[in-house]
Amino acid sequence: MDKLKQFALTYGCLLTAFTVFAALDTFVIPDAKSSVSEMNLTAFSDEAANSAAQSGTDEAENSAFAEAQNNQQKHRNRNGSKFATSVFAQPADGEGVSGEYSDEHISISLSEYNYCDTRVYVADVVLSSAQYLKTAFANDTYGKNVTAVTSEIAAAHDAILAVNGDFYGSQEKGYVIRNGVAYRSTDNGADVLCVYADGMMQIMHSAEKTADELVDEGVWQAFCFGPGLVENGEVLVTDGQEVGRHLASNPRTAIGMIEPLHYIFVVSDGRTEESAGLSLLQLAEFTRDLGASTVYNLDGGGSSSMVFKGEIVNQPTNTGRTIEERKVSDIVYIG
Repeated sequence: MDKLKQFALTYGCLLTAFTVFAALDTFVIPDAKSSVSEMNLTAFSDEAANSAAQSGTDEAENSAFAEAQNNQQKHRNRNGSKFATSVFAQPADGEGVSGEYSDEHISISLSEYNYCDTRVYVADVVLSSAQYLKTAFANDTYGKNVTAVTSEIAAAHDAILAVNGDFYGSQEKGYVIRNGVAYRSTDNGADVLCVYADGMMQIMHSAEKTADELVDEGVWQAFCFGPGLVENGEVLVTDGQEVGRHLASNPRTAIGMIEPLHYIFVVSDGRTEESAGLSLLQLAEFTRDLGASTVYNLDGGGSSSMVFKGEIVNQPTNTGRTIEERKVSDIVYIG
């Protein structure tokens, strides 16, 4: 009888241990770093040293930012009405949210378009350094099934502007480099968007280099959803090309570069009577026509969300066509 009790006790302990292990394996990716607050700023130190060696003064960075802002304004002027209408008009009483933000390092202008029977929201962003283009994980935790809505993650990090990321947690493979730290180094065969410390964006195939090699070369952020939409000002996708399992017309999220440190963040509505949604080709052509030289597709559909100064800009729509945010693994933000 004592042996039977001992067996039952041992079995119970083993079952409990297995349950805990299974739960950890399900909800936390093995060997994961737990907090996005970890940042590898080495590449920026190197970039600053190079800049100082060339200029000998901090005035160079301020001058470069001012020039970038001038180029941003010239770009809007060249595109005429494309950048004329802000998503949020400044109320007469001075309260509420406007479509503009500017400080000594960040300049943002928000605009709304009607393109292919779809509302599209574009944030035109100029930065003094790529270190202001950041990423964050839901609950500051890297892992599977760790999710939160974009607005909550943005609020937790005082983001000025945020869009949903690549939902890395829904995939087992694919490079994940965030804030200069490589969290996942396995190849999923997809296009990878690399954002370098010098502000350059580049689309590459993950088989070309390892994640550690990319970090060593100064990659600050890397995303693995894809596909790449525009490269060197040329559209990469074709009519009918689509992300697996997705509808032909969807809410979309994309990020792109006009020139280093001059970016666009793009989110479209879809799945509603007011907005049909965009195909990948339509999204690519739209961003190319805005003057973007490099554009990359992030997670879309119900994940597509844009938050500006604490306000949800678009109408996030899930598969049931309900207007609400879907929980995601991560965000890309300015702050």
